[in-house]
Amino acid sequence: MATVTTAAGTGRPAAPAPAGQRRTPLRGRLRSHLQLYLLLALPLAWLAVFAYAPMAGIVIAFQKYNPMDGLFGSEWVGFDHFVRFFESFNFWRLIKNTVVLHLYELAVGFPLPIVLALGLNSLRSQWFRRSVQTITYAPHFISTVVIVGLIVMLMDPQIGVINQLLGLIGVDPINPMGDPDSFRHAYVWSGIWQSVGFSAIIYLAALSGVPPELHEAAIVDGASRLRRMWHIDLPSILPVMVILLILNIGSIMSVGFEKVLLMQNPLNLEASEVIDTYVYKVGLASQLPQFSYAAAIGLFRSVIGMLLLVLANLFARRVAKTSLW
Repeated sequence: MATVTTAAGTGRPAAPAPAGQRRTPLRGRLRSHLQLYLLLALPLAWLAVFAYAPMAGIVIAFQKYNPMDGLFGSEWVGFDHFVRFFESFNFWRLIKNTVVLHLYELAVGFPLPIVLALGLNSLRSQWFRRSVQTITYAPHFISTVVIVGLIVMLMDPQIGVINQLLGLIGVDPINPMGDPDSFRHAYVWSGIWQSVGFSAIIYLAALSGVPPELHEAAIVDGASRLRRMWHIDLPSILPVMVILLILNIGSIMSVGFEKVLLMQNPLNLEASEVIDTYVYKVGLASQLPQFSYAAAIGLFRSVIGMLLLVLANLFARRVAKTSLW
């Protein structure tokens, strides 16, 4: 006779485990969600082929790489390329230009999408809100090449609109693209104009999840709109803000390579030469490409970025109780 398992001390059969606690076998999960896994397979394959497989080429940073000898036949030189970069006269200039440009962009470009999202979220007129969203989103879809072309045309010392307007009020023409300090302003503020509307989408999505009962209770208590933004909206999007800030800090050693390169000229090179453009010129654009030296510089930048990401994540976990992992 089969033995029936009973609940302890009751004599009744034990209740079955809740459905949520049952573990479905892997084969069953694959069969039931086959279409979703098939959709996921192509991006994972792309990531493996174009993001992870090329990491094997990092080894050339420790070699005197020769394309004729390949990865396995090139001479091994260890950390010689790293030492060469650390001792070069360009080292501190590249670090300074990269960090200053990114910190300037972060200091101005990080809070502005938050302010825009809070302002759009508080608007009562749906027509005005959608109009502002459309106007601020549109520049994001303009090509970087077109953006730089517009900047050059607007700031041209002879025919630029800016100098034409300055001439009407009796001010001498200026050449922002030829001045290192003005280059940073032109790069950062044109980037903010292009990306601030699109960056606000994430915060607007987070604000849409704020329970309306909180605002209704605050209105009953007499809270103003600014008070509700400060005490309800901002705490609601704080986790998103922290995560995006961590990601921005992790990329502090990288800036927009294409845009910086397109805006460069011999007059502003003192401020516009960053690590990304230097790696491109040394590794690909020179008459005698130095693949190993460029790979070593790129690897150094990636390691520093990873360390900054880990430290920022650790700090956010302890202070803001929010982190990426």
